[in-house]
Amino acid sequence: MSTPDRGALPLPDFDHLPVGTLESRIRSLQADELDQLLRYEHEHADRAQVVQLLTSRKRQLDAGAEPTGGDPSAFRPEQAGHAAGGSPVSPATSPQPSSPPPHGTPDQRGKPKGNRTV
Repeated sequence: MSTPDRGALPLPDFDHLPVGTLESRIRSLQADELDQLLRYEHEHADRAQVVQLLTSRKRQLDAGAEPTGGDPSAFRPEQAGHAAGGSPVSPATSPQPSSPPPHGTPDQRGKPKGNRTV
């Protein structure tokens, strides 16, 4: 049986997804879709981490796990890191400045220790 072309895979741009993203995206796939991705991966990049991840998820499904809800194709990499409403970080939520390290910084010399003199 030949492998599907890239456009027929259950995850768009499967071969360009980072492993961390792939781990959550495959949770909604059925066992036959994981088999399809495994065949594609073996015949193309054959990345060890990806093969291990797909095989592990397939074992979970075979042991009775259920696919989770959600659309595996809904994630778009260009949306990553852009939360609705912007960042919660502001000068008001920043921590107080800390003391410089004992070895000093370029604009501030460190303090000598004990009886040493500089």
